[in-house]
Amino acid sequence: MEILVTGGAGFIGSHLVEALLSAGHRVGVLDDFNDYYDPQIKHANLAAVRDRIDLHTADVRDAQAVSRAVGRGRYDAIFHLAARAGVGPSIKEPRLYVDTNITGTLNLLEATREGGVGRFVFASSSSVYGLAPTVPFREDMPPAPTVSPYAATKLAAEQLCSNYAHLHGLRAVCLRFFNAYGPRLRPDLAIHQFTKRIHRGQEIEVYGDGSVQRDFTYIDDTIQGVMAALDYEGPIFDVFNLGEYATTSVTELIALIEGALGKKASVRYRPGRPGDVPRTFADITKARRGLGYAPSTPIAEGIPRFVEWDLSSQSPRRDTTLHEAHTAG
Repeated sequence: MEILVTGGAGFIGSHLVEALLSAGHRVGVLDDFNDYYDPQIKHANLAAVRDRIDLHTADVRDAQAVSRAVGRGRYDAIFHLAARAGVGPSIKEPRLYVDTNITGTLNLLEATREGGVGRFVFASSSSVYGLAPTVPFREDMPPAPTVSPYAATKLAAEQLCSNYAHLHGLRAVCLRFFNAYGPRLRPDLAIHQFTKRIHRGQEIEVYGDGSVQRDFTYIDDTIQGVMAALDYEGPIFDVFNLGEYATTSVTELIALIEGALGKKASVRYRPGRPGDVPRTFADITKARRGLGYAPSTPIAEGIPRFVEWDLSSQSPRRDTTLHEAHTAG
């Protein structure tokens, strides 16, 4: 199949590109290489496959550029991972997040419709569950209030996917990622920041008392679920959680990183931040049934793998300037 991956130079996107190539598909990548973090990291993510992909350097906010990249009859499926990520930055720049994550998704959906693409897989987020009062989170739960512009943009984009499925016959699958981590992890995320700073003997900052819980998902497990969406033949529009069905507190996460590094952390506790939710926890019953999703890497195994990669990596990401360190999905 011919497949376009938007945001294909990012953490999850680059792993997906490699998986698709390994499965024998022809792959195009659309990415704008923006400066949310060092663009050289994103170029490095694609270095091993650069000569095997068609690269479109474009911003999803540019409808004409998106239309040109998608073309007509060129692609069989689109995996839309391009987005502005992060809860904190979305509070500071809500217009940028709305323009990129909502208008950008609309541009992709329009290009998909016009180009005759049959399948659209959208990267959503556990953040859409907001302040859901019960756990684990199920896809059929009544909507709960979201608490950040980032979360709101992901939920709105899901609704656009639903619109295009039911109005235009586009098969659309929305995948709610739960705190994916692993090699090439974005440098602003907590696992990466904690590992770097503990290794260097530097103080780490924890927002709140360390009791915040997240359903951390190793990248290989996330990619297994994403790849399965390519063959899904259930309802024309559907939504799935991709998590580990387990929760880990920030305090427990730090202990795992300490164990992998063989070093103790120096921790400064700070007040909790607006937009953070107390926990994420994925019910993956539906994904197991509909996608054959079978996560196999618990965090006790995944963190040592990540730390091993981080210590051996010579990527330029180590010294990049970061926007924030957070654990939101």
